[in-house]
Amino acid sequence: MLFLEKFRDPVLSRGLLARVINRAQKVREKLGRPAVFMEVCGTHTVAISRAGLRSILGEYMELRSGPGCPVCVTDYADIDRMVAFASLLGVTVGTFGDMMRVPGSRTSLERQRAAGADVRVFYSPRDAVAYAAEHPERQLVFLGVGFETTAPGVAAAIAEARGKGVKNFSVYSTHKVVPPAMRAIIADPEIRIDGFILPGHVSTIIGRRSFDFIATEYGLPAVVAGFETLDIIDAIYCLLGQILDGEARVENGYSRVVREEGNPRARAQMAEFFEVGDASWRGFGIIPQSGLNIRPAYRDFDAAARFQVTIEPPRLPRGCACGDLLKGKLTPGDCRLFGKVCTPAHPVGPCMVSSEGACAAYYQYERRQ
Repeated sequence: MLFLEKFRDPVLSRGLLARVINRAQKVREKLGRPAVFMEVCGTHTVAISRAGLRSILGEYMELRSGPGCPVCVTDYADIDRMVAFASLLGVTVGTFGDMMRVPGSRTSLERQRAAGADVRVFYSPRDAVAYAAEHPERQLVFLGVGFETTAPGVAAAIAEARGKGVKNFSVYSTHKVVPPAMRAIIADPEIRIDGFILPGHVSTIIGRRSFDFIATEYGLPAVVAGFETLDIIDAIYCLLGQILDGEARVENGYSRVVREEGNPRARAQMAEFFEVGDASWRGFGIIPQSGLNIRPAYRDFDAAARFQVTIEPPRLPRGCACGDLLKGKLTPGDCRLFGKVCTPAHPVGPCMVSSEGACAAYYQYERRQ
């Protein structure tokens, strides 16, 4: 804790912030406009909003939120399918808490539970395996939602279920991998990003090297950042420095946790149970090779193969800007529903529901600005 207190030191933060503003002014002179940076991770979005960095630095640069909220990028069709699993007789749906209130095109898991479905929140996939073992009379479908960070835990749960012979446990995998989504953002001619604050949690698993393509292929600077205020300010300082120096590289500003190669054991576990395939992202559509599907060798634990459910074509809510927000085209304040029709009590889109959603963060910390 004493080590972490250094990253929460307000004196250090204020001092570095002054240097950031000085660099940002020089970058604005060099570019002829303020720099535009994207924080990819939803946890960074919350940390930036909570610290007030967006308002402090708004005169000198623009900070855009990206697709780093796994709940938010889950496609409407996938949510509708999750709800359909919950309506099956004898099926219990297990989920992380963030998914409960996320609206599908017609209803949500929370409303389905209120209507009598057995939907339960589990704090870990292994808890879901234990529940399935204790209730062999019911099928337990666990909703695998997340990026590279949560996928190893779900893989470990499948391994445990297989090892213990728990045959009434299966996973509906909507796991996604981050690098292909970043390629999609960079390749979009309507999006202008000058540098990236890279996700610390994901980088802990896949390693800094996994993001080298941002610099080598696209000539953009990027920094892996931690989640304390000083971590984020330092990442912005490094991005500005690279632009001033005419450089583009991927720096590791979170070296106390992130390694070059990531976590080899977690990556190996992911690779054993999942294979990469195309996936649909909210706001993006199909991104090639961006999803994690359960391998055929573990088909017995694949809920999509075990249960055949039919869903109607999704109905998208009118006026919801979550898709463009996740791509960095808009900020929550640009959405005409934000804070009026769409609130945490009555969310229209997932960005207002998830604890990592940009709209939820802006609503709690920034809407008065």
